[in-house]
Amino acid sequence: MSRANLRQTPLASKALGFEHSAHLLHYVRPIARRTMLRTACRRSYANGRSNRPGSQPQPTLRPPKPLVYARPIDPPTAADIKAVRAAVSKNTVPWAKTRIVIGIVFCGSIIYSMFTQPLQHTEAASIADRDTLRKRESGVTDSSPMRLRMEDMIKSKQKEIVTALEALDPSHKFRTDTWSRPNGGGGISCVLQGGNVFEKAGVNTSIVYGTLPRPAIQKMRVNHKALDPDVDSLEFFAAGLSLVLHPQNPMAPTVHLNYRYFETMDRDGVCNAWWFGGGTDLTPSYLFDEDAIHFHRTIKDACDKHDRAYYPRFKSWCDKYFHIPHRHESRGIGGIFFDDLDEEEKDQEQLFSFVKDCLGAFLPSYIPLIEKRKDMPYTELQKEWQQLRRGRYVEFNLVHDRGTAFGLQTPGARVESILMSLPLTARWKYMHEPEKNSREERLLSILKSPVEWV
Repeated sequence: MSRANLRQTPLASKALGFEHSAHLLHYVRPIARRTMLRTACRRSYANGRSNRPGSQPQPTLRPPKPLVYARPIDPPTAADIKAVRAAVSKNTVPWAKTRIVIGIVFCGSIIYSMFTQPLQHTEAASIADRDTLRKRESGVTDSSPMRLRMEDMIKSKQKEIVTALEALDPSHKFRTDTWSRPNGGGGISCVLQGGNVFEKAGVNTSIVYGTLPRPAIQKMRVNHKALDPDVDSLEFFAAGLSLVLHPQNPMAPTVHLNYRYFETMDRDGVCNAWWFGGGTDLTPSYLFDEDAIHFHRTIKDACDKHDRAYYPRFKSWCDKYFHIPHRHESRGIGGIFFDDLDEEEKDQEQLFSFVKDCLGAFLPSYIPLIEKRKDMPYTELQKEWQQLRRGRYVEFNLVHDRGTAFGLQTPGARVESILMSLPLTARWKYMHEPEKNSREERLLSILKSPVEWV
């Protein structure tokens, strides 16, 4: 191997990890020197034989010149020397021409496959992906699809409600978890546990993108004739804000709220059926009539802005929905509840405005109650009664609540967020009966026979 050859193989030196060909030359110098000395010995031996009488004179052999570097370089490591000697001894140092030939063949095969293999089509972006892009590029405006406006509204209300509740107990803050769903959407769960005012409080938003199978479509067509009965599946979107507050003080009432929007779409994201649902209700352990009147009156005012028939209609619906059949009593003293409000009720904009006003009425309906009751004195027996009433709350939520059942049956459901509504503590006592003519007995009689508060 000559110096000229080594200096003309920059690709080979680079392949072995050297800065330049002179570096490689430095490593192979001992091998080259031994080769040149062997050649000199052979020539010297041949020259001695040729100096006999009658032989031709041979030129004088000069000693080999020392090899020089192209430029100063870093000294090699032992690992470098070992690797190069092994490569040279096996004659495996790739030369430039070989690498060029291999590269030409490789590139040629790629070009050939580009022209001979069929094109691979990527999947179209999902509706969730397109909605995410639309929000990022254009934001959410009055001209945006209703699903995006509902999502934006409930997230804004969630922040407003959490801020107001934290102001009641500045020493305790909500834990906020932001999560996503595999098929699109996600949610924000804000939960507080063990506070001074609230034993457990949760304010959650949830956004769901998914696909309805044919059996589910057939079931929904009972209330929504706009759904196409001939399709095997439909894309759907659901968004909701759900809230449950369980106070520490048994004199302060538990409250529940949920407002939601559901929509089905074709593959292009065009809405073909939609509806709103929701409501709010109060569940006291100890009844204060003025609290019940204030709560219901505030809700009625929000309803009357849109339709004076809404409050009595939705209040009756609430009393029926939150009934516990196996106990023959209601969960609480009611509020409003409605579901499946679509174009047969009013147009989409009117119903969206109604839901916004109902959500806006929550803080004025509840904050004055918790401020009055959170610091009232109570006994251990009254705390025990609160725990028994919370047991009834758990029974309804796990056995009869359709929202809980829908959430748990949804693929990829976030169980922790769904069961957020359950109290931190509850109690069941065998054959418990309240004392005669007590506040506990009066509450129980009202739960068995709902009252018109306003």
